[in-house]
Parts: sequence; C-alpha cells; structure tokens
Amino acid sequence: MKLVDFPASIVHLENGLTLIHQEIAATPVVVADVWVKAGALAEPAEWAGMAHFLEHMIFKGTDHLPPGVFDYTIETQGGMTNAATSHDYAHFFITIAAEMLPTTLPYLAELLLHAAIPADEFVRERQVVLEEIRQAQDDPDWLGYQAMAEQVYQGHPYGRPVLGTADILQRRSPEEMRCFHQAHYQPHNMAVVITGGLPLESTVDMVRHAFRAFPSPPPCPAATTAPLPQLQGVHRDRLTLPRLEQARLSMAWIGPGIEDLTTAFGLDLISALLAQGRSSRLVRELREERQLVQDVAASFSLQRDCSLFTIQAWLEADQVDRVEATICDRLSELAAKPIPETELARAKRLLCNDYAFSTEAPGQIAGLYGYYSTIAAADRCLTYVPTVQHYTEANLRQIVGQYLTPLRYVSTILCPA
Repeated sequence: MKLVDFPASIVHLENGLTLIHQEIAATPVVVADVWVKAGALAEPAEWAGMAHFLEHMIFKGTDHLPPGVFDYTIETQGGMTNAATSHDYAHFFITIAAEMLPTTLPYLAELLLHAAIPADEFVRERQVVLEEIRQAQDDPDWLGYQAMAEQVYQGHPYGRPVLGTADILQRRSPEEMRCFHQAHYQPHNMAVVITGGLPLESTVDMVRHAFRAFPSPPPCPAATTAPLPQLQGVHRDRLTLPRLEQARLSMAWIGPGIEDLTTAFGLDLISALLAQGRSSRLVRELREERQLVQDVAASFSLQRDCSLFTIQAWLEADQVDRVEATICDRLSELAAKPIPETELARAKRLLCNDYAFSTEAPGQIAGLYGYYSTIAAADRCLTYVPTVQHYTEANLRQIVGQYLTPLRYVSTILCPA
C-alpha cells in the first residue's frame, strides 16, 4: 500500500529529546504538547498511582517558578493548558497564540524538568487525588471497567487503576515522587510536539534552549512487569450496585498491541461493523428491531503492550443473559459468513472520515503525533487509513475468529441493587 509522506519534521536533539514539528501557516495558534513515557506502566506496584499524582504535582512549581505563575501566565495571554495520564503515557500541553510560545514554553519546560514537589504541597494535593479516587468509586461505569480490567489483565499493570488506591497513596512520600520524576522525565523518554503557526528553524532553537538542563537520573525501583494475559474460557463477574437504575453488560477481549498494528486496525474496523451507527449489526438488531437494549456500543482501545476490544450494552437486568448469548452468536456468524461489500464499505468510510475529522486542528494533530510517538513511532499514524481501506472481508473474518471468539472473553455485569 502507498503511504503519503509524513507532513511533520522529526528532529532528534543532541541530548536525546525528540521534537515533532508541523507548521500550519494558516493558523495564528500553536500547540506545544509534551509526551512522556511515564504512565502507570512505569510504576512499581507498591507505587501505584504515582504517575497520575505526579501529573498534579508538576504544576506546583519549582525552586525558580512559584506555584500558580505558569497558569497565570498562560491564562492572561488567552491560552489554555492541561494534562492527562494513562497507563502508557503522561502528557502536558499548551494552546496559545504563536507569538507567545517563546515566552511560555520555557515555563512548561521548567515545570517538567525541575518540579520541586514540596512536602507541604504534596500533602495538600494528595487529598485532591484521594477525593478523585472516592469519586471514581462512586461511579458505576468506573467500577465496572475496573472489575473488567482486573479479570482481563490478570496481574499485568494494565489491570491496575491509573489513579492508584487510597491505601498506597497514603504511604507515599515526596522523596519517592522526586525519585520517580527524575528517573523517568528524561530526554530519551520524552517527545515535544509543536503544531501551528511557527516555522521549524526557530522552533528547534526554542525547544533546544528550553529543554537543555535535565537533572541526572537517580536509581529508582523498577516498574512491575508481568506476562501478557492469555484468556482461557469465559469469565463472568456480576456486581450489584446501589443507585444504579439500569443494568450494564460489558464483554471484553484482548487484542494485539503495537507489534501488530495491522490487526489492531482491523479490530477497530470490526467495532464499526458491529456497533457504529443505526445500521450497524448489533445496534440494528438489539436496539432498533428487537428492542432488547437501550443502547449498545463497541470500541477498540489501542495500547502499547496489548489492546482491548469491548462491547457494552445498557439494558434491563432480566435481558442480560439473552443479549450476551445473542452477541456471542453474532460474532460466530461474523467469522463464518461473508461480509457484504456495501456493509464493509460503510464501516471503512466511517472510520476514515473519523480519522480525517480528528486531524483538523493543531491540538488534534499534536495529540495524534504524540500518542503514536509514545506507543510506537509518530509516522505510524499514517498507516491507519490505508490499512483500513485495504482490508478484505476474508481478512476481517479471520481476525474475528482469532481474537473475538465466544470461547474466551470476560463478561462484567452491573445490576441494580
């Protein structure tokens, strides 16, 4: 298949830092998005939640930048900033007028490289994170996902909550967080993605100067590792929750990680065939025709080590077994019977359009490049559309039979008390 040329420049700086830059001359806005391979996968089990807690503490200042100055500077210039942490990464971004990036990027670099993590701020912010954990534990969808993840991943770090647990976080110290930060926020672990109205040459100089002074990495406990999970048989878990008005059924299968992106993109295509739009198979049958569910959805989540394919239904509790059996039957049929060309073309069109719509703004482009640079390589994102377009129905049916078998999956059922 023929790929278009990667429209961004990838520059490897002398200290090992990667810069990904795409000039978009038509926009006066620029996005600087810094991606770090320091998500929850980087944690030892006894430090679970450290990566997300550190995301909070990054913004608490350095020895040379008091707390609040960074946020005040961005906001007074009409910009915005935010951050997020997952199992595979943490990332921090600024959206601001292009002429203001030379002033604000050094502040972001100062926070990322030299976060002070003061003890008093650590204690105060820990209460904020603990409240996040309490709120998550009041969310039925979070509880259902976490129960499912623990069954699916069987001890792999993907099965741990990114937030960590209250018990573990209560035992952590500022010294441990400084160790984690300085060990993992290093140039070989980071990519700075800049998209928008700035030329390459001045951007390289700006990034080289702002990210020039990394601290020496200290010894730090190694991340917890575990074999990739291998599901055997069907695992069903039923939870009864108070204040839940409607039952939820979640079914999950393990997919490949970045070592097999072709198959991963095929699973994304299968999710569209099954449950994207009113004419998709499960939506049409279960919701529109038989009215067994209020709604049904399928999704594929690409992750570095191994990915997750899920089907979710919102329904009455007395319909759960019937709907689960129907979904299993339809997966068996999908693997066995040819897929009509019109149906396959519709699913391809939906995904390719979604991809196009997700690359319209500088922030979307920066997020796409940063995500792929963290789990694989930035230019691998260009393989998505041609891979999806070149899939045949026989290829897809083979993937269904291999990965989405009704003989090996996890089923998590939430029922009203």
